[in-house]
Amino acid sequence: MTESYAVGVDVGTGSVRAGLFDLSGRMLSVAKRDITVFREGSSIVEQSSAEIWDCVCSVIREAVSMAGIDPVQVIGLGFDATCSLVVVGEGGQSLGLGGSDDPSRDIIVWMDHRAVDQAERINAIGHDVLRYVGGRISPEMQTPKLLWLKENRPEVFGQAWQFFDLADFLTWKATGDLARSTCTVTCKWTYLAHEARWDESYFHKVGLGELADEGFARIGTQMVEPGTRLGAGLDEAAASAMGLRSGTAVAAGMIDAHAGGIGTVGIGDNPMDNLAYVFGTSSCTMTSTTEPVFVPGVWGPYYSAMVPGLWLNEGGQSAAGAAIDQLLSFHPAAEEARGRAQASGKSLPAFLAEMATAQVETLSETVLAAGELHVVPEFLGNRAPFADPHARAVIAGLGMERDLYSLVALYIAGLCGIGYGLRQIIETQAKHGAGVKRVVISGGAGSSSLVRQLLADACGLAVVAPLADEPVLLGSAILGSVAGGAFPDVKGAMQALSAIASIYEPGKDKIGELHEQRFEAFVKLQEVARAL
Repeated sequence: MTESYAVGVDVGTGSVRAGLFDLSGRMLSVAKRDITVFREGSSIVEQSSAEIWDCVCSVIREAVSMAGIDPVQVIGLGFDATCSLVVVGEGGQSLGLGGSDDPSRDIIVWMDHRAVDQAERINAIGHDVLRYVGGRISPEMQTPKLLWLKENRPEVFGQAWQFFDLADFLTWKATGDLARSTCTVTCKWTYLAHEARWDESYFHKVGLGELADEGFARIGTQMVEPGTRLGAGLDEAAASAMGLRSGTAVAAGMIDAHAGGIGTVGIGDNPMDNLAYVFGTSSCTMTSTTEPVFVPGVWGPYYSAMVPGLWLNEGGQSAAGAAIDQLLSFHPAAEEARGRAQASGKSLPAFLAEMATAQVETLSETVLAAGELHVVPEFLGNRAPFADPHARAVIAGLGMERDLYSLVALYIAGLCGIGYGLRQIIETQAKHGAGVKRVVISGGAGSSSLVRQLLADACGLAVVAPLADEPVLLGSAILGSVAGGAFPDVKGAMQALSAIASIYEPGKDKIGELHEQRFEAFVKLQEVARAL
């Protein structure tokens, strides 16, 4: 019997990756291409859909070739992507957003904060729809960005044929099917999946009434759950570009963090015990419940946005891995450390982690290196639980040391700050009825044992590392395997393909007491910064 395979494609902020998996969840190959991020000032961040599509096709072709399999053995393809806004004209023509002379820059990236004013005005209206985004809409979501476009680039807004979430753009490019995923439109566009409708009154009140008057034709009229097979599969042009068979099943996709959730929360008997923590450039927390739970400052509850049939609460940090990079860049020893890291073939965080662990007997003891340094790493605001885009980072206890060990101390303090932010989200959700028993981690920034242990110590829960090396890619491949008919549904595929590699238990006694003290300091620094 011929072996079958699924391909998962992950479009992150800085790169596109494709992984080829067998139907036991084993990854046979992975390919990667970097993608361009265009920045202007402190708030505008854009990308090119044409560049991303070319990279998607290239990495799929390369991953299949590296695995040495016949392309006809690929039964399904799944996409995940950042929750970025793609704006295209008739037939998919790129519509430049007006931030530059480059017409190919047709994506407003998720982390773009140009729409802060629009988000605040929407929140001031206080529409009932906002109950399903934690009470306050974020400038990272799509309706504030659409309103910004209408007000600041009215010609682009008027010419737009379709407004896509990036994952939905990719499935349309692959199949020609305009169906949207319930994951994308529910989490980022205010679609009410539990009622299977858009709320027309919301769009009229916030200033986007024409989208409702058009019957929502430009933002989606057909919604399907992630993993649903779209259209007739890969069309001939896409199949040729990817080196796959025309008609290969293509699944409705997901936001990248949610694919990480699909690739991890199937561990154990009950997915509702697990908080999925995707630690990348930003971080995302995802908690599943059988009934809707309303948590102030935490997005959701969203129905069928991650695990079909379950409600989702989504929190996270707007800057996580990016916050650590930003933090380290300030230090006088950063250039020396980066050079030494490169010479040894390591990333800067990996090099610093090695220095930190060399001085202690256990990973938990690395917190001692932080000394009196405290970091609230909210460089891009607080996504959850305060939903405050104006929050900013705080560094306290910084002296005039310029050596590598003081850089290590700053790194450890920053990781602890990420962990304390995670603890705030977990505790806030638990108070409102969405408690969890453990954290299942994925994402490149969370791949080291040191990071996992410090997060467990800081948040007070066990951190579970999945067996899959690339849980986000596995999540997308799970969607492709379901679309290709290998599994009857997403829940079954999750349980079949997910397993535990290791568990990091939180430190007790003196380590636990020290983190309790540091967490109290973290909260006080947040409060002072908010008051200022």
